[in-house]
Amino acid sequence: MPNAPRLRAAALTASAALLLSSMLAGCGDDAQDEDVSAQKLSWKDCPAPSQAEGGGDAPSPLPNGDEWQCATLKAPLDWDKPKGDTIGLALIRGEASGDESTRIGSLVFNFGGPGGSGVTTLPAFGEDYAKLRTRYDLVSFDPRGVGRSAPVECLNDPQLDAYFQQDATPDDTAERTELLDNTKEFNAACEENSKKILPQVRTTDAARDMDLMRQVLGDDKLHYFGISYGTELGGVYAHLFPKNVGRAVFDAVVDPTQTSEQGSLGQAKGFQLALDNFAADCTSKTEDCPVGDSAQDVKDRIAKLLADLDKNPIPGIGLRKLTQTAATNGIAQSLYSQDFWEYLTEGLEQAYDGDGRVLMLLSDSMNGRAENGEYSNISAANISINCADDKPRYTAADVEQKLPEFRAASPLFGDFLAWSMVGCTDWAVAGAADHPEVSASGAAPILVVGNTGDPATPYEGAQKMVDALGKGVGVELTYKGQGHGAYDSKNKCVQDAVNGYLLDGKVPAAGTVCS
Repeated sequence: MPNAPRLRAAALTASAALLLSSMLAGCGDDAQDEDVSAQKLSWKDCPAPSQAEGGGDAPSPLPNGDEWQCATLKAPLDWDKPKGDTIGLALIRGEASGDESTRIGSLVFNFGGPGGSGVTTLPAFGEDYAKLRTRYDLVSFDPRGVGRSAPVECLNDPQLDAYFQQDATPDDTAERTELLDNTKEFNAACEENSKKILPQVRTTDAARDMDLMRQVLGDDKLHYFGISYGTELGGVYAHLFPKNVGRAVFDAVVDPTQTSEQGSLGQAKGFQLALDNFAADCTSKTEDCPVGDSAQDVKDRIAKLLADLDKNPIPGIGLRKLTQTAATNGIAQSLYSQDFWEYLTEGLEQAYDGDGRVLMLLSDSMNGRAENGEYSNISAANISINCADDKPRYTAADVEQKLPEFRAASPLFGDFLAWSMVGCTDWAVAGAADHPEVSASGAAPILVVGNTGDPATPYEGAQKMVDALGKGVGVELTYKGQGHGAYDSKNKCVQDAVNGYLLDGKVPAAGTVCS
């Protein structure tokens, strides 16, 4: 995404798959005097998602016919002023399906982003977590600034269409100036439309919200399943509230030791590895690979396509053209899951014939654009949370100095991810730190699952998280697979290990490997 410090490390494959299959086949002003931890939640049938959450229909019933329930949690706008103004945080739950006598409590999910709506994502994955629901209420939420939880607002839909058409990998002074001007306008719109919430969307704020959620849900400990950015949020929670950590799993692990520059460089390497694996897989099959004769030929043809699109975009969807940036974004989206590789093959085949629809649809999925032209607020929330968290501010000169290193890491994604580092330039709120603090001495064991083929959160981050959590806390499990995350790959070894810990408290041996 052109204006974000990093490509979103998000588990968005379920909503993206629904979108692809269809194609291919606020802040409150009330001061509060009461203790917010004493509030009672009013659970009701869930409404249809708001535009900020991505729109669509109300969630379908759970596999056993039970309905999803939604509620609003009242939280302080500013945790430094707990008796001041409040905001509403949107929650969703699927009540435990097993016997009440075996119920453990609530299992809270964060699926990543930052900026993803948990209220819309949890139902999309509901069937995948059926076994966990036998002993837990499954709970997720829209973090502050996201979806229905005091959403950050920046540009409107037509402005976002134009914004995502821009050239995010400038080749000359004019293109560089245009990119920096567009970034400045985007950031100024966020400040103008969301000035009150912008200083309050740091990950530390969301972690405090989760501890309030734990109390209001009636749990002594927070049982937690964090995916992608959700692992960073979980690590920050464990640092702030180590004694309140229950059974926790971190899957698709963000490296907590990296600056935003190091994170972007790591993603360049990760997405390049995923592209290499896609190309090797396509050309190793018995039938001819339709997008290249060898793995190198596949990558060479993609590079030529992107170079051609830089000069001559091709028809996309409606009046929008498939640009070099949109195609790069779409390719990145398809590498989040091995299940999407078939869409990448189809999209490349079409693009070579002058039809950019599939790659543009993939790009739209990454950017949160629905088929009706409406955007969720995932892009606005993503930039807002990242810039509130990340202290470094990079200039165009910084990027140009780093370009050779990024290009060496990835000929395809290097420029794209290097230039994304200017996204927080001129941001209205100062960043909190160079990297998150996740040390959690005294916390219960946290199962940390790393995937060797993960493009968005490279495998090395799992061991870095284990080390940073501290001795006796992090327990690493390795999955030798492809895509972003391990549990939802449906690998039996991974799921047995995760389920065994969350359901029965059995901590796998450190260093366990699944393939």
